[in-house]
Amino acid sequence: MLAGRVLEREVFETERDFDRTLARAAAAARRLTAIGPGLISGIGVSLPGLVNPSTGKLIYVPYFNWRDLEVGRPLSAATGLKVAVDNDANAAALAELWFGRAEVSDARDFVMVFISEGVGTGIIFDGQIYRGEGGAAGEFGHMIIGERAPVPCSCGGYDCWEAFASGRAAVARYAARGGSPHVGFARLIDRALGGERAAREALHETARYLGRGISNLVVGFSPEIVVVGGAITRAWELVSSILDDAVKRSIRRDLPAARLTPSTIGDEASLMGALSLVLADKFAPVAAI
Repeated sequence: MLAGRVLEREVFETERDFDRTLARAAAAARRLTAIGPGLISGIGVSLPGLVNPSTGKLIYVPYFNWRDLEVGRPLSAATGLKVAVDNDANAAALAELWFGRAEVSDARDFVMVFISEGVGTGIIFDGQIYRGEGGAAGEFGHMIIGERAPVPCSCGGYDCWEAFASGRAAVARYAARGGSPHVGFARLIDRALGGERAAREALHETARYLGRGISNLVVGFSPEIVVVGGAITRAWELVSSILDDAVKRSIRRDLPAARLTPSTIGDEASLMGALSLVLADKFAPVAAI
């Protein structure tokens, strides 16, 4: 486990019914732990919303409208294992600390921007996760950056960064250009890499809005590095110049420039993030600031 190698996996679609989803997760955990009885150290859970890591309780996941629900305790009771729970972007940032390239893991301060169905950010200060009051820090996906986005944010608004820069936004732009509305973000990236014009245009426009948000983070935090994670890292050659331009415009005279880099973890950020929660809790507890 210390090497961070994935030995087995089980994938299933998340249901809006929380109890059914939790039951499926518990059943999957029991099957996977049966592969190596006594060798499993714990369970890590990364969630796309507000959580309380100290209690393992879900505070709010807007995409499913889940509020004030227990996650850690029932999973622990079902499996007999200790459970670590955190926001997915925080978990992805931890994964960069544990498994990222040296320039990231050795950095004192960096921001992880995680792109998926939404947009999440994990903030690392002095090698620690910054969670803020009530664990609500890092919810920059709800930062206002425009009007009339192509899709609603998970909170319902059309002016949030997430509504402009998420994978869902890219798919909506692709559909507006004549592409299939049923193509997922990963498939859209495949088509863009294959040279399809509509897919590339949708991805480029999404990257411009992603860059705007990142430039705001750079101005506000002045981090050493901004790490971009999620499926979009596969298309780095198509979006890096757009993102770099946005970051360069945000740097004020005589201030150090933030470096922009793709995550080396890529599409595995959620999985490796959950693993990192267990490692951090067991071997090197990371205090929240």
